[in-house]
Amino acid sequence: MDTKKCKWLIVIALILIIGGGLLAYLIQTSGGTIKIKDIRFKASNGKMVSALLYIPAGVSKEKPAPGIVATHGYINSRETQDGFAIEFARRGYVVLAVDQTGHGFSDPPAFAQGFGGMDSLAYLRTLDIVDLDNIGLEGHSMGGWASVVAAATNPKGYKAVVLASSSTGTFGIPEGTETFPRNTALIFSKYDEFSQLMWGAAIPADIVKTDKLKKLFGTTEDVEVGKLYGSIEKGTARKLYQPPIIHPRVHFSQEGIGNAVEWMQMTLKGGKDIPVSSQIWYWKEIGTFIAMLGMLLLIFPLGQLLLQTKFFKEISEKPAQIKSANGFGWWVGAVLTVLIPLPVFLWAIGYSAPEKLNPTALFAQINTTVIMMWACTVAVISLILFILWHVFFNRKKKASFVNYGVTWKNKGLDFKKIGKSFLLALIICVAAYLTLLFSHLVFTTDYRLWVFAIKPMTLLHFRIFLSYLIPFAFYFLIIGMILHGELRCGKKGELKAWQEMLINIFLLITAYIIFETLGYLPFFAGGTLAIPEAALWYIVMFQFFPIFTIVALISTYFYRKTGHIYTGAFLNAMLITWIIVAGQATHFAF
Repeated sequence: MDTKKCKWLIVIALILIIGGGLLAYLIQTSGGTIKIKDIRFKASNGKMVSALLYIPAGVSKEKPAPGIVATHGYINSRETQDGFAIEFARRGYVVLAVDQTGHGFSDPPAFAQGFGGMDSLAYLRTLDIVDLDNIGLEGHSMGGWASVVAAATNPKGYKAVVLASSSTGTFGIPEGTETFPRNTALIFSKYDEFSQLMWGAAIPADIVKTDKLKKLFGTTEDVEVGKLYGSIEKGTARKLYQPPIIHPRVHFSQEGIGNAVEWMQMTLKGGKDIPVSSQIWYWKEIGTFIAMLGMLLLIFPLGQLLLQTKFFKEISEKPAQIKSANGFGWWVGAVLTVLIPLPVFLWAIGYSAPEKLNPTALFAQINTTVIMMWACTVAVISLILFILWHVFFNRKKKASFVNYGVTWKNKGLDFKKIGKSFLLALIICVAAYLTLLFSHLVFTTDYRLWVFAIKPMTLLHFRIFLSYLIPFAFYFLIIGMILHGELRCGKKGELKAWQEMLINIFLLITAYIIFETLGYLPFFAGGTLAIPEAALWYIVMFQFFPIFTIVALISTYFYRKTGHIYTGAFLNAMLITWIIVAGQATHFAF
């Protein structure tokens, strides 16, 4: 890629970042008519809570509007609720989309203060632009629990509740009855992975038969989907919606969001009568996705330009002669690379329960620690197998670690070049981060599509990032050595870059395709997940597909440009650690 082409690609990347951000901004502000404030307020325990406040046009102290607190689920953030928030705000509701405690920009620990629900409702009620007689609570998954806690704490402070993929009486929160919470709609999908946890039904569709749901709906018969129970005037209204989707799709579907809009329009007074079918939120997601693609595209031409500078030119080398596995041996290595992560993953997630793995000041995020344990264990097993393969098979071909992109001929480990590789990766990562910071400050957006998001870090996140960086760097160094040492294809390196990238994407994501397929097939056939107790991790794994696609692209590109594994491994470690840490819940109370 020549200099001119690199510069053009950088221009295209910046156009995507700015254009995608502008599209997202225009949608979430409904063409600039809705004001969005990035706010912080103090909780009752003195901790800071982060939120986005959506203020429709024409709303003022003299003309207050109905208000809604929108709360995301576990290991998500305030932006995850943007579909609900955008559609509520378009209809004239003041919306407070909060970061739960220990999530996003809110202070840790997670689960504290009723998941942040009671303090969020209390704060909304301090706003003079809100009609205090018309306040709704909407929460997805654990955010629904936050809504129930808020309702129990301030029983006269709200008028209606939407529980999206959520429940009452779970995780120690108050049990639902015919009169509590007031005017409650339940959006619980036909394929919700948490039906057993939430409502005690192994099969999601069977929640209508549970005593727990019947108690909430005030009936002894099976609850009917779509039927209005009770009275809105008396505060006992109930309605069950069951869209044919999975748990995390409820906040990312026109049907799920439409159900929530319908309920708030039925139970709160003062909003605009815009039809439920009129929805625009998904264009905001398209915008942030376009911006994300721009940021990722920027990485490659920027790296190429930097490698052409005088300072970095010495690490711009061609890969050494290929002496990888071939034939049947290659396929054995490929199968092991694909399969090893799965049993290790099942072992690691067994530690994800808080009672099994306590957060510490060093490793403050339980789920990130689980992923770190998995990654490091996979790396150790892979390294042992790699060394055995090298010693007993490949050394006979006079192969050395020069051929694997680890050392330099006649120099061994060149720490000067390794240091420059780290610096190159750092500059690229900082540049990518600055584009995100620009989008955050100018457009009040991050980079995201559905459950995958790239978010800015707080200073605390950065501190946590540093704790996890070295273990993840170890993992990516080993993975780089496997991909570009043992499993590099082509006897003379004749494969084109895109071909090698596709092969490496296949090697890195096939394990998760297998895991998800085997897990969900019995579920969609009317049964349960293959491993019901791993429900959370089936959803978390959706993010592995974009993550490892990014990893394969970066690792392959920079190996081909530098002839060594270091720049790609360091950049992947920085980027992926940042993505995981900024998007995870923090469980340690700093």
